[in-house]
Parts: sequence; structure tokens; C-alpha cells
Amino acid sequence: MSLRPLLSRPVQRVSIAAGSQAAADAGAGVADHGGNAVDAAIAASIVGMVTEPGIIAPGGSCFLTVWPPDGDPVVIDAYAAVPGIGGSLPDGDLGDRVSMAYGGGMETMVGPGSIAVPGAWAGLGAASGQYGALPWAALLAPAIEVGAAGFPLSGTSASYLSYAHGPIFDREPESKRALCHADTGTRLAEGEDVRIAGLADSLGVIADEGADTWYTGSIAEAMLADLGARGGHITRDDLAMYRAIERTPTFCDVDEWLVATNPAPAIGGAVLASMLVLLDDHPFTEWSRDETKRLAQVQRAVLGYRARNYDRAIDRERVVADLLDAARAADMNRLLGSPSTIHVSAVDNSGLACSITTSAGYGSGVMIPGTGLWLNNSLGEIELAPEGAGLLEPGQRTPSNMAPTLARRSDGAVLSIGSPGASRITTSIAQVLLNFIHLGMSLSDAVSHPRLHVELFEGRPSIAYEPGVAIEAFDDLQLRRFPDLSMYFGGVAVALWDPAAGLFQAADPRRSGGVAVGGT
Repeated sequence: MSLRPLLSRPVQRVSIAAGSQAAADAGAGVADHGGNAVDAAIAASIVGMVTEPGIIAPGGSCFLTVWPPDGDPVVIDAYAAVPGIGGSLPDGDLGDRVSMAYGGGMETMVGPGSIAVPGAWAGLGAASGQYGALPWAALLAPAIEVGAAGFPLSGTSASYLSYAHGPIFDREPESKRALCHADTGTRLAEGEDVRIAGLADSLGVIADEGADTWYTGSIAEAMLADLGARGGHITRDDLAMYRAIERTPTFCDVDEWLVATNPAPAIGGAVLASMLVLLDDHPFTEWSRDETKRLAQVQRAVLGYRARNYDRAIDRERVVADLLDAARAADMNRLLGSPSTIHVSAVDNSGLACSITTSAGYGSGVMIPGTGLWLNNSLGEIELAPEGAGLLEPGQRTPSNMAPTLARRSDGAVLSIGSPGASRITTSIAQVLLNFIHLGMSLSDAVSHPRLHVELFEGRPSIAYEPGVAIEAFDDLQLRRFPDLSMYFGGVAVALWDPAAGLFQAADPRRSGGVAVGGT
């Protein structure tokens, strides 16, 4: 896994791909003021957290992968934690179960009881302090400006809220006021201005007090007061003891690229690496029926192993290790035994790369009163934790499919990639990497190419797929064809720096993605 050292060179340009143009532009603006790839990714993530209601929330959590040009990559685990330190485990009281038609139908838990300890700000603060070039307050400036002026409701948010507003956000008066017309009570439509009372002031507090305000400052006090009165489970000790954790990434080789992704106890990185290893054993060469069938078989093996072994496991690190061992041994037989996520990728021409995936679950609908800050429902994601919080202890991280990923080639080229999309995160990233590395597609073509995803739908093993995928039924898998490219299949954002060719970036047409280049 050793790579030759890269020559140090001054940062001049930063490439950003994000879930919205507003987020990408924020990253570019920070780069224009001397920010590097980490600064740009953080600023873009914060703007995304406040301008994509429903899709994400400021009170969410994240994983960040950073790879310095002259050092080893690191994953910063700032994911949601189970509350209850100094109190009691919230087993069996995870809010209200609601149903919505998103993705063909799903259920989740919402309300105060579904809220886990949010980790995003601890992770963003840690990354800024260790790898950033600009002061913390400078990274909040674009979001403060947007929060004060208001912003248009994106197509992605409007689409998700068409499913989620009634069962999740309409339940909470402050949420309803933020997302509905005051005179008619009707939901805001795509392109209409969203103005959230208190949001800009709260972002100003975060800029002034630092990320710690979420854990020991005024934001923490406001959150504890509200949730304590409404049956929430987060305690003062939960917040004060929360820490972002640096972890060694999971590695795999794909052709000439060394890939670094999210390690245990999260499962997303192991799923991604396992699929890439199995497909690299016999390289994916074209989108033919035979190759597509093999891709579906690999997905089915890896995702099936994950579903059977991970969700109810007490020792999740062992399950992750077993999955990777089976994949590296090419033992398919052994294996066969959240739209509410955003992603930002950034690289700069020093070779520094940063990949940040942020999630708030499907959204709890709860907003800290007077702050404009929505909170997560990470305890209530039924598909990630079918047993609820009962298998976890207070302070432990909740399960996650997220896989912010970086890859470096021996000539110094570096790539940052990730996606939202719940269980489709890993299959989306894998297919884009296969398109780019194995098939030689451009970044934009690799991202926009139709995708497939093996899943359990309405109790039956199925292949969900987009038009243009050459797939036919086999074994006992039913086919579920989507009429067009769909946000259901993720929202990949990828940025590349090639020392010989320069900066490149691509954002997924399936969501309201945006790209930008900043710096001087």
C-alpha cells in the first residue's frame, strides 16, 4: 500500500462535486479565499446541510475520508451514537412508526425518540483543525449568507418532501412553518424560497463558539431542554463525551488504483471493497448481459451476506472482517450462505483529497425551537437496525452504509468519490468506479451511466434497474425496472486531480448535483 512521495506544491485550484450547485459554489468560494480541498469540502457540506431540507439536516452525522499528498489516508468517524450515557438505553421507545411511498414503500421511526447523538459537527471541526488552511468561521460564512437570504427549494428536496412531508415534517409546527406557505398551509414547490427563522443566527453561533457548541455550548443546551421535555433520549453526558474517532481505512486495489474507504464498525466500506475485489478478480469489461449478470450476482452475494450477518450482530467488526476475507479469497459460495444523505468530493492540485458523506437518516421532523436546526432520526432507520437499539450500548455508533472513498494512483492522481442513497450507496460507487477504471469512461459518463441494484423488495429478491441496463431474469430474482434515471440509485459526486491532465469533476444527474472549481 506504499506510494511514492509526492512533491509539495502550492495549492492553486480545488475541484468540488456536491449534491447541489449551491454547495459546490460555496466550496469554490472558500477555495478562492485560500482554502484547500478539506476547507472546500467542509464549507460545501455545511451549505448542503442547511439548503437541502428533508434530504439532510444540520443535526446529522458524517464520515470524512482525508488523504494528504505526503501522508496516509484517515477516516474520521463522526457518525451518530446511541444515547443513554448516564440515563437509560432507548430500547423499544424509538418514536412513532410512519410509512411513506418513497422507493416503492418503506417505514421509519420519527419524532424525539428517534434522535441519536449527532456527530457531524465534531467531525467537521476535527478535520478543519487538523487538515484545513482557513479559520473555522470562514467555513461557516457561505452557509450564514444563504441562511440569511433564504434559498430555493431544490428539485431533490421537493421530490423527497412529496413523500416525507406529511408523515414526518407536517407533524412538527416549526417544520411545517419552514416548509409551507403561511397563508395557505400548502407545501413549498421546487424553486420557491425557503426561509427558516433563526437559521442564520444559529450558524453564526456555531461560527463564534466553534463546533463544540453542539456538545457543551448553547446549541447543546437548547437541544437538551427541548428533547428532555419531549421524551428524547440524549443526555448531557452523551453530548459532552462524544468524540470524532480517527480510524485506519479499509484498502483494496483496483487495477492501478489504491482505494481507501470506510472501515469497521461501519459496513459500507467493507461492502464496497468486497464488490470491487470480487469484480476485479475477473475485470468488468463491458455492459453486456453476461457481465451485467455477474455484477448482479456479486451484489447479491455481498449484500445478502451483509443482511444476514451484520444487522443483528453484536460483534460487528468480526462480521466486517469475515466479509472482506471471503471477498479477497474470491469465495462467492461463502458469501451466498438513506435518501436523507448528502455527499461532497473535493481534490486540489497539491494532491490533497477529501470525501464527506453526511446523513440525518430520513429526518425526525424535529427542529430545535428557535434555531432553524433540524435533527436526525438515526435511531429509527428500521432497515439499518431491525432490532432497534437493543444490541448496542450507549455511546456506540449506529449502523451505517456510508462509504466516503478516496483512491490514489502511483503517478500521483487522486480521486474522491461518494454517494447518498442508503443501501444503494455502495452499489452506486462501485459501478461508477468500474465504469471509470475498467471501462475507461469519462467521469461524467461513468456517473450518468444506468445502474442496477439487487435488493429485497416486497419480500422478494429483486433487481432494480434503470433503462439502458441489459439485464434479464435469472434464478429467483424478479426485475423492477425504473422508467428513467432515478435518485433512488444514489447521487454520486466525484472529483479527480491528474498531475498530467489537471482537475475534473462530475455530479449525478439523478439529483440536483453541482460542480465547481475554485482557487487562483
